[in-house]
Amino acid sequence: MSDRRTFIQKAFGLGAGLFASSRLFADSPHGGSSRNEHLKRSRSMRPGPAFNMPVVTTDIGDLPYTMDGDTKVFHLIAEVVKQKINPAKTIDVWGFNGSAPGPTIQVNQGDHVRVIFENRLPEPTSLHWHGFEDIIQNDGMPGISQAPVKPGGRFVYEFNIHQAGTYFYHSHMAMQEMAGMLGAFIMHPKEPYQPHCDKDFLIHLQEYAVLPSNTVPNTMNMEFDWLVFNGKAAPATTPLIAQLGDRVRIRFVNLGMDHHPMHLHGHTFYTTGTEGGRIPEAAWWPGNTVLVGVAQARDIEFVANNPGDWMIHCHLPHHMMNQMSSTAGKMTRTAGMPAGGDMNTGMGMLQGAPGAPLGEDYGPTLGRGLGGVGNAADTATTNGPLSQKKAMDTMPGMQHDTGNMQMGQMEPDNIAKNANDVPNFPQDAYMEGPMMAMDEMVDRPENYGLRPGWSGFMQGMMTFVRVLPPDKYDEVISRMKQANRPADPYAAILERS
Repeated sequence: MSDRRTFIQKAFGLGAGLFASSRLFADSPHGGSSRNEHLKRSRSMRPGPAFNMPVVTTDIGDLPYTMDGDTKVFHLIAEVVKQKINPAKTIDVWGFNGSAPGPTIQVNQGDHVRVIFENRLPEPTSLHWHGFEDIIQNDGMPGISQAPVKPGGRFVYEFNIHQAGTYFYHSHMAMQEMAGMLGAFIMHPKEPYQPHCDKDFLIHLQEYAVLPSNTVPNTMNMEFDWLVFNGKAAPATTPLIAQLGDRVRIRFVNLGMDHHPMHLHGHTFYTTGTEGGRIPEAAWWPGNTVLVGVAQARDIEFVANNPGDWMIHCHLPHHMMNQMSSTAGKMTRTAGMPAGGDMNTGMGMLQGAPGAPLGEDYGPTLGRGLGGVGNAADTATTNGPLSQKKAMDTMPGMQHDTGNMQMGQMEPDNIAKNANDVPNFPQDAYMEGPMMAMDEMVDRPENYGLRPGWSGFMQGMMTFVRVLPPDKYDEVISRMKQANRPADPYAAILERS
């Protein structure tokens, strides 16, 4: 009898211990799914009253407004813009108020807003307010909800803001969209979102097809050689600056021809919003990659609890390297399949012998060249040199002192001795030439402290989320303040630091 009683007592004791243990791990912020729940609800290490933190659109900034009684009045101008997307590349795009994308409009739920739109383009246009629930007269559909706005003309849009979230404006002429005509429209909620975010950033995702010898994007093209964040291709993109412990929100807006899986290194985030507004908290989902489809917005939030210079980028491999387009020359070591046809071929403008498209010029190609010299099969190609010295020796007369460009060294042990015998070599051996770093050419306060030569490994849709300890954060913020840049996109953060 006593043995049976002892067994039952031990069994209950063991069960109670397991139950307590499971509760212990469930409540721990470091165990399994409960850790994700902790990060989901966690605020920053500096809690305080919640408020709507202004959104920072790096490299773009905000559209200022004036007041007419209780109405916020914005003046938005469509115009041709010279956009420097990279230190070595300036293109002619169509944008708003001097930039493409256009400046971000920020308003509050409950505001009455008037947008006075002026068309300085050489053809008619109109503005669609993407995601707005408003009257049909303000929808911006040319020929349907309004007459197109002619060159030199104006149109006034009026809104009573009752929504909250990440929205955007764009031309509703399809090719004008591809020429750069996009901007963000942020509706801050009347009651600030919980938990409070210390930093709030926005990144526009766009693509352009531009020949190396040209400055005008080909808006009819289906392939692209410049992939940009907020109008800049890495390494010209400006990093997002956060202090260790901040809760950070990043809003992605995609208006182009491609979908983009946006990936953040070093952190787990929650997707908390779309172009339809805030997602109920019970439906937030964790991850480190979120797919941002064409005409979509996605908001993510995370606690910046892991110090470092963390990459954030589109994870389509070719979008991390401007589509592998031959913007500065063709790939080498192609004894078999050539490296690609030119952009005209990609557009279907075929020329060749014995008659397009039957000639060998239109056989299979790998990737595509944008050099304007026709298919790579037209040009004899030899194996490229495997050392910097040999590379320079093969380019007599070329200016190798590139000023602020640094020529990356190809270390001897970077390439295996039998590399030439390995199928598919080379892939990422910098196309067998010294890779160009341009740290000085893209220097800005936000880059202070990055590893020397970092810019040689950044292309296309890439930037950093820099999670800095307090001392390094204060140093970077101090340098940003000393720069005293007019209309600084970071002004809202600098004023509070």
